Amino acid sequence: MDLNRVTEFYQPTSLTAVPKWQEGFAWLAGGTWLFSEPQPAVRALIDLDTLSWPAIQVLPEGLEIASTCKIAELEAFRAPTEWKAASLIPHCCRALLASFKIWNTASVGGNICLSLPAGAMISMSAALEGTATIWALDGASREVPIVDFVTGNHTNVLARSELLRSILLPAAAMHKRFAYRRFSLTSMGRSSVFLVGTLCPITGTLRITVTASTVRPIALVFDYYPDSAELAAAIDELITSDFYFDDPHGTCEHRRHLTYYYAEQIRGELETGD
Repeated sequence: MDLNRVTEFYQPTSLTAVPKWQEGFAWLAGGTWLFSEPQPAVRALIDLDTLSWPAIQVLPEGLEIASTCKIAELEAFRAPTEWKAASLIPHCCRALLASFKIWNTASVGGNICLSLPAGAMISMSAALEGTATIWALDGASREVPIVDFVTGNHTNVLARSELLRSILLPAAAMHKRFAYRRFSLTSMGRSSVFLVGTLCPITGTLRITVTASTVRPIALVFDYYPDSAELAAAIDELITSDFYFDDPHGTCEHRRHLTYYYAEQIRGELETGD
């Protein structure tokens, strides 16, 4: 899609080189969504790739993923062997409805900032307890858990001119065992339900993160191992009927049914260790 209203293009090497934010400005990372449909309100693009952030860094605190990291780069990452939960990452990368060309262009941050219920990078980073670092052009910075970053279908906490700098997946989460269930209408289709459960080997804390079936991520956290009735009661309490997403990929009722069904399967799998 040609963005024929864009008349300015900036390639800054630092945030101080970014011009004063104006109406019609937009951040550009991979651009696979930005260029997929008309953007009549956009007149200037600011390329984030020229900031040259390291795509992936293994830190003592965990795994830091730059918002500009490409999906292909993340899928190719090989984590330390003790990070059992890192095996979830390629599953989430492959859950994207995308060709190899998209994989090599689309960014992790772009998928999260688009904030669609089916966003596979949202599923990954929410399940692994990721925290988003958000930068403002005045130099201010804040951190927001990914489960709180997305607020609804295509909405998030970013204020005007703010950008997502990176996502940190904490080392403690990366050491957990995990199980996941995903449903789509076709084998390579958009996710209509995506649940991930993680179990802490030290504390026994069970966490089940619900995405795709709901308009925003929902985390069910238990500091003990719940039985089936307790898990169902937690879903009843935290995911009311208005949270379920309804589109051509699945009705609210369909998504609600599979949320309960998959959550119980995950609970059983992590309990037995199968």
